[in-house]
Amino acid sequence: MTEKASPSPDFSFSLVDDPLLRIQRLLRLAPRDGLGVVRRAVFFAVVSWVPIVVWAGVTGHLYGGISAEPLVRHFSVHVRCLLAIPLMIVADVIAARILGLVIPHFASSGLVPEKSQDRFREILRAAERLRDSRFAWLAILALIVSNLVTGSVRGAETDAMNWAVNGGALGFGGLWFIFVARTLFLLFATVWLWRLAVLIVLCRRLAGMGLDLAPAHPDHAGGLGFLNILPVAFSAVVLAISCVVASSAAHAVLYHDAPFTTFKSVAGAAVVILSLLFLAPLFTFSGPLRRIRIRARLEYGSLAGRHARAVHARWIEGAAIADAPFLDAPELGPAADVATLYQLATSIRVVPIGKTALGAVLIPAAVPLLIVAALEVPLKDVLLKLLGALV
Repeated sequence: MTEKASPSPDFSFSLVDDPLLRIQRLLRLAPRDGLGVVRRAVFFAVVSWVPIVVWAGVTGHLYGGISAEPLVRHFSVHVRCLLAIPLMIVADVIAARILGLVIPHFASSGLVPEKSQDRFREILRAAERLRDSRFAWLAILALIVSNLVTGSVRGAETDAMNWAVNGGALGFGGLWFIFVARTLFLLFATVWLWRLAVLIVLCRRLAGMGLDLAPAHPDHAGGLGFLNILPVAFSAVVLAISCVVASSAAHAVLYHDAPFTTFKSVAGAAVVILSLLFLAPLFTFSGPLRRIRIRARLEYGSLAGRHARAVHARWIEGAAIADAPFLDAPELGPAADVATLYQLATSIRVVPIGKTALGAVLIPAAVPLLIVAALEVPLKDVLLKLLGALV
């Protein structure tokens, strides 16, 4: 997978070419015309994690000694710095590639008629303006600042930070975690949620512009089946968030003897919320798909009935058919082909979600939590219970 997609210049749209990426380009963390995900992922992992580990090693908070809860036991610190933050940076290239394929396909597939292509371009440019909205980015900044203030005030009082307490107050490592590591994680996570919101608005506008859907399209989605790959753009983000949730549960299970059952409701809610949240762009197309399915039942039902009556009149009753060319039309073919058209047209899914879309969010959301569950219950038993619930 390359870092730079090559969409049509007329219908290009980037979800990640926003103010955050531009600031990183100004700081030479990313190349001027690329994403530089590897260098950025390594840089932010090192900056967020190494100072904490060095401080903990020097002061005796790394493996034990001074601290009853050494840093090595607090998985959430390491997962945030070494896994979650890099994953959310790597997600840039995945999203760029997926959106670079999906958005131009609306035009090249004929879903956007030629007469509507100017409108299509304007919708894309409006989405770019929304992505770069000053109000939105000021709100993100305000959220980050408020979290810094509240986090620094109550930091030493939380169980999650007891590895960093030195003389009743947070040491340098704890302050670095709050002001750098946790802030970076919150920043990237919030930016991705904003990008998701922008994509939802974009998809909603596309769904409302009058797409030329094909009721009998074999993808059972009126020609929108290609959107099934859209949630893949967010798989790394879902995995990052789920890993952070799972890491906190793993610490409690391993070092505080907390049964995983106490986290079942939280784990289940996390999987459901993450799945619904990152599948939300596809739900915006339910309106036009529902309308076209209703219309298809009438129109293709009429076509099938007309064809069936003509076949019956010619071959059963032996009557002369005035509309004989209708039966011989090559695009309709034999009666079985007409029945296939009707079945295709009336079996449209009201949301273009398939196995790829579900797997793209369910697997990264559930796997980290299943691993934590396996710390207490053998993974085989967990999988068997999950399989039993599905079947």
